[in-house]
Order: sequence, then structure tokens, then C-alpha cells
Amino acid sequence: MERKVGTISRGIRGPIIRQGDDLVDITVSCVLDAAESEGFSLRDRDVIALTESIVARAQGNYAPVEAIAEDVRAKLGGGTIGVIFPILSRNRFAICLRGIAMGAKKVVLMLSYPSDEVGNALLTYDQLDEAGINPYSDVLSLDKYRELFGTNVHEFTGVDYVEYYSNIIREAGAEVEVVFANQAKTILNYTDCIITCDIHTRKRTKRILLENGAKVVCGMDEILNAPVNGSGFNSRYGLLGSNKSTEDTIKLFPQDCQPLVEDIQAEVLKRTGKHVEVMVYGDGAFKDPQGKIWELADPVVSPAFTSGLIGTPNELKLKYLADNDFKDLSGEALKAAIAKSIKEKNGNLVGNMASQGTTPRQLTDLIGSLCDLTSGSGDKGTPIILIQGYFDNFTD
Repeated sequence: MERKVGTISRGIRGPIIRQGDDLVDITVSCVLDAAESEGFSLRDRDVIALTESIVARAQGNYAPVEAIAEDVRAKLGGGTIGVIFPILSRNRFAICLRGIAMGAKKVVLMLSYPSDEVGNALLTYDQLDEAGINPYSDVLSLDKYRELFGTNVHEFTGVDYVEYYSNIIREAGAEVEVVFANQAKTILNYTDCIITCDIHTRKRTKRILLENGAKVVCGMDEILNAPVNGSGFNSRYGLLGSNKSTEDTIKLFPQDCQPLVEDIQAEVLKRTGKHVEVMVYGDGAFKDPQGKIWELADPVVSPAFTSGLIGTPNELKLKYLADNDFKDLSGEALKAAIAKSIKEKNGNLVGNMASQGTTPRQLTDLIGSLCDLTSGSGDKGTPIILIQGYFDNFTD
């Protein structure tokens, strides 16, 4: 009998994870317990996904703000430091800014406008148009910003991030100057020691600054990319992907989790005989149409995944086939013709008109977005996601 249900995404409840917990046993046991409880069975090519948060927690990958400050002083000299293009986030960046400010005498905070890299808005384009401001070329001081735009609060958090970040820097013991600009080299008018805080454009920003005479440029990926006095760290991403844990501690992005996903895959095979795919996921890569926020503050959607999740979808568009190739067919004849096309499709549909409109994204980005939406970021208590039927098609 053919299947009557396609993709299913289930949030799997698990325990509160602490440092040193065995995530392989916990993950596999939770999935199998859920299957028994809810009356479903694992299949080959099911996907088991773990949120990056529980992986980092099990690793104990934490660091105090003092470690950030010490690393910043060592790498940038402890004088006047330019901090450019940070995202506007109490959870993601505020505690990092505190550590940076503790390692400097003065911070020149350069904010992109009208929004940050992931879409958190300081202003609207309508406000810029009304004020006659060109965000691609105009540089605004704090006084000019206030004169033109007054106080603006974030649509969802109600926070005036300009004042909030300024206060964090002052309370950390550093002087602060705020600048609004979108050209990276603008910061060189204030200092030649810079931390560039953008996430997905950081390589270009570093290159521009170094080509224009910066003395020292560090990305967020280069702060806490090694342990400081025994702190946690991430050798590849540094502070990128970190979250506030306590008022004085950050949780870093998980480190070296490829062995974990492969061990979970092996344990499921051992216990069930099923070959599943496994991944660790962070933020999903999707955009909120209301707040215009692109939900990807992590450096990648998935820092580790098994080999079956490499690549992009290879799918045909059913409605294209129905409206074009088989427009004269209907009923069982149409179904049979489409099924035959699916079974005969080759391994690469690039350029094939019958694949137009299918989603040209990495499998891990698509599946990670589904996982992030399923687990949420609050109190659902489902840090493990089981996805079934994702690789099915009309013929299964």
C-alpha cells in the first residue's frame, strides 16, 4: 500500500542536559522511547537532529566575560577599539560587547543602518527617505542620529539598542563613541584596531579593512578561538554562534561535534538495524516577513552532519509536469506518467525546466530550518527532532 503521509517532523522530549552527559545514549533512547510511546517505527533515511545548545551544554563549552576581555586585550592592545557591524541582540551580542569593552579603554561602536546584518531595524527606509539620508554613503554621529530620528525602539523587544549598547560599554569601564555607517573603512577615521562583528560578510569586511590600512583586524571568529585560562572556546567560530548563559558567562557554539553525529548514527543502526542521518542544528535560515529579521545569527545552520545530508534536493516540480509535459492526461494515467518521470529522473536536474521552482538550498539548511521551527527557542522541551519521510517522493 502506498504511503498516505509525506514528511513528518516530531519534537522529541529529552532531559535537561548537563556537562558530561552521554548525548549518544540520551538521544537514541529518547527517540526509541518516543517511537514506542507514540506507536511509530524508525525507517531508513529518517533524520535525527540535535539543537546545538544541548551539544555545547554537554561539552561544557562555556566562558566567562573576563576571558573575552583578556583575549581582546591580548589581540588588540587594550586601547581604542572599533567594534563594527554588530547584530542588535540582548541574547547574542550584548554579553560579548561587555567582555570586549572590559578589554578596552574606549570603544568606537559603529552600527550599520537602517538595520543590522540579520534584519533587526534601528530605522526604516521611509525615515531615511524623509530625512534625505543615503545609508550607502552618509556617516552619522550620535548627535546627528538623535537630531534626525530621536529615539527608536526595536519592534519586538522594545529596546533602544543605541542607548542599551552604550550603557553596557560605560558600565564595563570604557569610554564610548557611537557612529552610524555602512562602509567598513569608515571606522579607520577613528581607530586602526578593529573587531568586525558581522557574521556572514566577515571575510569581505576583514579584507577591506586590511587593504585600507588597518593595523589589527579580528573577527568575532578570532576571539576565544582558543581557551583562555581554561575557558571554553571554538577553534573555528570563536564567539560566533554564542549565547548568553548567565550575566557573566556565555555558551559557545559546540566544538568538534562530527564524531557525535556519526556515533548516534552507528548506535541507531546497532539497536534498530536502520540507517538514519544525524545532524546538529542551530538557527534556521529563514526570514520573518513582519519584522524582516533573517533568522541566522549562527555562523552556519549545521556545524556537523552525516554524509547522507550532503547536497541539495534533486526534485521535479509536479505541477510543471501536470501543466506541461502531461497536460492532456488525467486520473490514473497522469499519476502513472508523473511517477515514471520521477523514477527516471537523473542525478542532476540543473537546467531542467521541470525542476524550476524547487528549492535550491543545501539539505542541511532546509532541514535545519524545519528543525528550528519545530523545536522553537522557548519551553517546548524538545531539543531532539525526528524527521521522517523527508526524502520520500510521489512514488513511495
